[in-house]
Amino acid sequence: MPCVVFSREGVGVSLLDYVQPVSTIENETGRNEKERLKTELRDALYRRLPSERIAGLLGVDREAAEREVAAALEQLSLDGSYRQLTFVERRTLVREVLNLIVGLGPLEELLNDASITEIMVNGPRNVFFERAGKISPSTVVFDDEQQLRMIIDRVVGPLGRRVDEQSPLVSARLEQGHRVNVVIPPLALDGPILTIRKFRKEVFTLDELVSMGSLDTALADLLRWSVKGRKNIAVSGGTGGGKTTLLNALSVEIPEDERIITIEDAAELRFSKHPHVVRLESRTKSIEGTSEVSIRDLVFNALRMRPDRIVVGECRGAEALDMLQAMNTGHDGSLTTLHANSPEDVIARLVMMCRYGMDLPVAVIEEQIGSALDIIVQIDRGVDGARRITRVCDCRSVAGEVRLTALVGWDAHRGCYEWEAVPEWLDALKLSPLIDAEEVTRWISCLRLH
Repeated sequence: MPCVVFSREGVGVSLLDYVQPVSTIENETGRNEKERLKTELRDALYRRLPSERIAGLLGVDREAAEREVAAALEQLSLDGSYRQLTFVERRTLVREVLNLIVGLGPLEELLNDASITEIMVNGPRNVFFERAGKISPSTVVFDDEQQLRMIIDRVVGPLGRRVDEQSPLVSARLEQGHRVNVVIPPLALDGPILTIRKFRKEVFTLDELVSMGSLDTALADLLRWSVKGRKNIAVSGGTGGGKTTLLNALSVEIPEDERIITIEDAAELRFSKHPHVVRLESRTKSIEGTSEVSIRDLVFNALRMRPDRIVVGECRGAEALDMLQAMNTGHDGSLTTLHANSPEDVIARLVMMCRYGMDLPVAVIEEQIGSALDIIVQIDRGVDGARRITRVCDCRSVAGEVRLTALVGWDAHRGCYEWEAVPEWLDALKLSPLIDAEEVTRWISCLRLH
């Protein structure tokens, strides 16, 4: 490898001062010449340019950074082989260099595509993405496993996390709010696995979800009144089913004069349209030795923070008991999500999770559930990739037992919702100054109950 001379000057120097010309490496039989050239130039410049210099340029003027990188690439190629590339190829190469030095390399293209909701990297050569609920293969690839590991380290390093054989599993959150999960060998048999779930900066409203087909107008009205009327709501469904998206949409309906405490494992909720939100995030043990702070710790502490509503991003364990107790002790209108296949499964899972925290009789836990929860909303992803609310049940305690009453369900054959009942508490909500009583009366009269 040719010798490289680095400038000792400060940030004000040109990128050209960091590199000296290098000759093109001899042809390697069987490899595409242009691809080989692009790879060699990109890697050579990456090894020679200080990332601080590039980052400084990008922070001021991206076009200027691209021009300087292009000039540095041309200077690297002593025989002018850089000019053999087309204009589009040169622009692509410049972006690749910038992404590799200060970004997430090949993944930047997918991260910048607003229509992509999830990125799945199964080793260096197999990258997939999800768009509109459908998974498709990507043309994006990594050069090798080493480059993929470098990008993974760049993701988790600034977060105080480490990925190695001692800690082969990591879940974290990017600065943009995207959720990241990493699994490496020996647990991942075919190479490092990286999964990134992307989140919109702006949340969907209930009306926007109606336009997307996730629910209809009548159901949106019921959910809107439920939130304004301070009903406790649990949103259930499978992974990637749209639980967090729906929870964000419900949050838009919370009155602005209320104080909300959100508690999450990895911050995904976007209550950006509400003026008084306190966001809390749990913490695992770090490589620096910082102590763990669990979801349950945060729920317990939130009770001392004068919340009007507590929102737990996802109940997974013993914190379910604390959440139910909060709902039963004056924090009406609280919200949570959990993984479950049906409203009935929600009850069974809550019982199981509560017993993680305290070995209480099932009957006692069910009574807590029945008195705490008002509505269970089931949202699922169909075979066509569409996310839709499929069932809504009223939940209450009757003689110490949980009783679920089906309110509405999605009829897949007819392609519409079938209403079975109106919640008993809806009449009482007419007295709320936040709800138009005449509108509720008209809504009830227009329903066709089966």
